Amino acid sequence: MTATVREALARAANAARLAPSIHNTQPWRWVVHPDRLELFAVPDRQLREQDPDGRLMRLSCGAALHHARVALDAEGWSHDVDRPAGEPLAVIRAERHEPADPRAMQRFQLLHVRHTDRRTVSDEPVPQGVRQALVDAARQGGARLHVLHRDQVLQLAVMIEHAGAAQQGDERMSAETAQWVGGDRPAGTGLPDAVIPAELPLTTVAERDFGVTGTLTAGAGHDTAASYAVLYGDGDEPLDWLRAGEALSAVWLAATEHGATVLPLSSPVELIFTRQALRRMLSDTGYPYLVLRLGIADADHAGPPHTPRLPAEQVIEIADE
Repeated sequence: MTATVREALARAANAARLAPSIHNTQPWRWVVHPDRLELFAVPDRQLREQDPDGRLMRLSCGAALHHARVALDAEGWSHDVDRPAGEPLAVIRAERHEPADPRAMQRFQLLHVRHTDRRTVSDEPVPQGVRQALVDAARQGGARLHVLHRDQVLQLAVMIEHAGAAQQGDERMSAETAQWVGGDRPAGTGLPDAVIPAELPLTTVAERDFGVTGTLTAGAGHDTAASYAVLYGDGDEPLDWLRAGEALSAVWLAATEHGATVLPLSSPVELIFTRQALRRMLSDTGYPYLVLRLGIADADHAGPPHTPRLPAEQVIEIADE
């Protein structure tokens, strides 16, 4: 029985390699024990300039945690999660095995379909029912999702413009971005040219200018039919950011299931002045974790390539005991 549990936990850790992370840094490490799976952050893959407090590192780890749980659900393993105030960030214990729920198996398949698409979206708006499904997914994942109205979208556009100008004018931030973005990324981390638009789309809310010219055709559309939302919660402690990552994963999988795309915009939460402005937009009712662009993919766009992943042996350790 122990071997079966360990094997299931190892497969869950492997599935978590598909999780999204800031600049595809994949800042996590798993340790597989006979009775539990432990999640650790890897500060060596933390963005020290853009994320000095490790908020987005923990959010990324939270997304990986949710992916691992989806994988266990798909195999019929009920499980318990402990989130200590420190390291490890989380401990998953598989409790008992039952026949897998077909719905859980379908959700697991979404892990392989989910991707980040930086191209323009179609002129088809995200249906209200889908937006509500994403709001519900965020709440179930441990956070909240506030969909912005038109005036707030215009405020967001100004915020992101200011954040982009500040970051591009910071030599250390620019140098850090250059370490993680562009080229072929043979080491298995970062954003290769193939997922970066060859030109910045002409949109109301600007996409991040990574300072490199990618090879992905951005498309001729705009973002007028897109929805923008703020993922937020009640706290700003490390555990809150871990839970935010779990909620992000839940929202992204729900969006994928409903045929919607998600583009995370992290620059507004990387700088103090824009993070405070986002909080004011939320009427100081919570702490912003991430901005999301929600849209319907352009039917003329073929799916972009997936970002690379670190080999399993670099992020998963099988304990001897």
